[in-house]
Amino acid sequence: MIEAKLLETLAAVVDEGGFERAARRLRLTQSAVSQRIRQMEETVGQPVLTRTQPPRPTGPGRALLRHARRVGLLEVELEHDLARQFAPAGTSGSAEAPWQTLALAVNADTLATWFTKAVLPVLVAERLVLDLRVDDQERTLELLRGGEVAGCVSTREAPTQGCRAERLGVMRYHCACAPAFAARWFPQGLTLKAAWKAPAVVFNRDDNVHDQFLKQTLGASPDSAPRHHVPNSERFVDFVLGQAGYGLIPHLQADGHLASGALMDLCPAPMPVPLYWHCWNVPSTLLARVGKALKAAARRELGQMKEGIASGGQRA
Repeated sequence: MIEAKLLETLAAVVDEGGFERAARRLRLTQSAVSQRIRQMEETVGQPVLTRTQPPRPTGPGRALLRHARRVGLLEVELEHDLARQFAPAGTSGSAEAPWQTLALAVNADTLATWFTKAVLPVLVAERLVLDLRVDDQERTLELLRGGEVAGCVSTREAPTQGCRAERLGVMRYHCACAPAFAARWFPQGLTLKAAWKAPAVVFNRDDNVHDQFLKQTLGASPDSAPRHHVPNSERFVDFVLGQAGYGLIPHLQADGHLASGALMDLCPAPMPVPLYWHCWNVPSTLLARVGKALKAAARRELGQMKEGIASGGQRA
């Protein structure tokens, strides 16, 4: 059995991105942190961290980190429940209840559109602080598998081991641009010939939503055409509005601009990207409440998937 203090130290090194910061968080010396990690490695007989900057958990380290996170979440919830249920007479116990930290991974477009509105009521009602990690959908699942987060929003349907997955809804992406941009670069509409020349706006070099859409719509993606890389959902829309290029914009950001005429659709059919909520399969009241809030918001904001819709993309 691994001692709780060793598990806590492993989590601190991963969270803080180094031994020195972990030492400050735990109020230990850096040497003491290193000794605890060595003790853990001697116990399991394998390295638990890579000696890189920042240190990353190895395979055994990820397994231990998952265990540490799950046990830590349930222990804090137990403290929270005890403080509430057995508070001194005349008090609610809420002031004495410990604050709980919940690490979640979300994709950039999700965070920029409906996620915040979904979780704010939970944060107001509970003594909860969120540790949000923003990354593409493949990476969010890796963070969940590695135990670095307790839940994530992803485009993948199948749950990873030890987790459960539930459908949220569909983010619809419009291939949009400013009318003046369309008149200049797409006078005959969205064609492959025009797409070879027109500048595009993509999120980053890992963003494959744009390429997937063009392959589905035009049969090929001119990936050598000029592209702006704008890794911020709000500024991405600004680039398209400002006639710098055309791009795939979520319906929650595009609809108002389309209705006002500031943007126009280059394709009549938006690209649907299904979203799923993945989380640890543990009896956590807090995790269940966050999941319930996300599902309720997704029903309002996203709508549900239709049969036969293809999934894809990394920006949802």
